[in-house]
Amino acid sequence: MDVKTAFLNRDLEEEVYMDQPQGFETTSERNLVVGNKFIILVLYVDDILFAFSDRGLLHDVKGYISSNFKMKDMGEASYMESCTPSPVHIHKGDNFSMSKCPKNDMEHKEMDNIHYASLIGSFMYAQTYTRLVISFVVDILGRYQSNPKMVHWRSAKKVLRYLQGTKDHMLTYRRTSNLEVVGYLDSDYARFSDTQKSTFRYVFLLADGAISWNSGKQPVIATSTMDAKFVEFFNAKFVAFFETTV
Repeated sequence: MDVKTAFLNRDLEEEVYMDQPQGFETTSERNLVVGNKFIILVLYVDDILFAFSDRGLLHDVKGYISSNFKMKDMGEASYMESCTPSPVHIHKGDNFSMSKCPKNDMEHKEMDNIHYASLIGSFMYAQTYTRLVISFVVDILGRYQSNPKMVHWRSAKKVLRYLQGTKDHMLTYRRTSNLEVVGYLDSDYARFSDTQKSTFRYVFLLADGAISWNSGKQPVIATSTMDAKFVEFFNAKFVAFFETTV
């Protein structure tokens, strides 16, 4: 369940017991806070996850909470898993296209309680500031925000596992008198069949550290590999001009 406008609710005035409250102890089970029927509320900011032994008790507790706060029932949790680190954020052979997007109500409903767009937004924040390595895959996954499917969600979780395994990585720069900006750029040729547009990527370095990077669709459809390279060079030269004149 999700608490709406949680931060506008007042502070708790009631006692919160970590031991059996006086007058309600079970002598034979003094070390236990709960008896045969129990419910555990796992709280994270404004979200609540319920673990319970009795469904009737669950309905009573949810009803009580909903009568005191505006709540949104998100339904049953579909999974709980740890974020196992991964050395890569995308695998060779991973392929995406509009043909893999949901095509019926059942496939759309499968994604109802999954915050795919929110996760992609978080990825964009990370790749814009320090995590240039994920720029390509974030650009690709971002193209399906309006109509994602489980295949896109699983790929997004690969990026999460990669970030978990590389959370101590950082941008570094060395002290040097050589302040020459060095750029690298590349593009494919109509790799994705949805639009037939090529994907560009570039990175500019200063003092052996990245200072500017990006990945995205080219604005026009290239008719050949050479055309795709020229378009990429044309776009990147403006970035190079800006970086060398600031």
